Amino acid sequence: MSGAQSAEAIRVMVVDDHPMWRDAVERDLANAGFEVVAVAANGSEALARFPAVRPQVVVLDLQIPAPGGVEVTAEIVRQDSSARVLILSASGEHADVLGAVKAGAVGYLVKSASREELVDAIRRVARGDTVFTAGLAGLVLGEFRRMSEAPSSPRSAEPQLTDRETEVLRMVAKGMTYKQIAQRLVVSHRTVQNHVQNTLGKLQMHNRVQLARYAIEHGLDEE
Repeated sequence: MSGAQSAEAIRVMVVDDHPMWRDAVERDLANAGFEVVAVAANGSEALARFPAVRPQVVVLDLQIPAPGGVEVTAEIVRQDSSARVLILSASGEHADVLGAVKAGAVGYLVKSASREELVDAIRRVARGDTVFTAGLAGLVLGEFRRMSEAPSSPRSAEPQLTDRETEVLRMVAKGMTYKQIAQRLVVSHRTVQNHVQNTLGKLQMHNRVQLARYAIEHGLDEE
């Protein structure tokens, strides 16, 4: 397929223990053109079905029967680092948000989000962006800053990034989307993706959230 990734190409799994809500999300996503490859009512079902269907994006409620959303997120990312976990939760509690992000989630929406916001969020995380309900992105970056100030063990030799990779990494740390970075650098969206993927490989990381934390620890968000 050529051109931008279409909704039809995005494979999604929906995990929620409330049947009416789960069915409504599944229906809305199908109507928006996504391919809903599986649904699950609890953590065990989600982890059992994930390997067979390999969704690109998992829309996951945080408060589900064991294992909970944080544990499911961590296991999905462990099994497939290319999978994107988008939390869709009734909770906006800071501890819940940070727990999900630290486990590997790349997006977090509260359930008051509109259908349009959910559809847009899925498309964005599938492209590699991070998406958070208003106010939560600052919370996540603030926590990474706090963690970066804590004493840590000495690092081994740092991987060598090119000047352009460092420039892109700095913009990622500031919360800019791939589209915004591409416009700032006057390059294509795909070029930005390639730089990010190269940087992820060099740093042995899996997603933009980890990159943002790395950049903040190295003070790149302040330059």
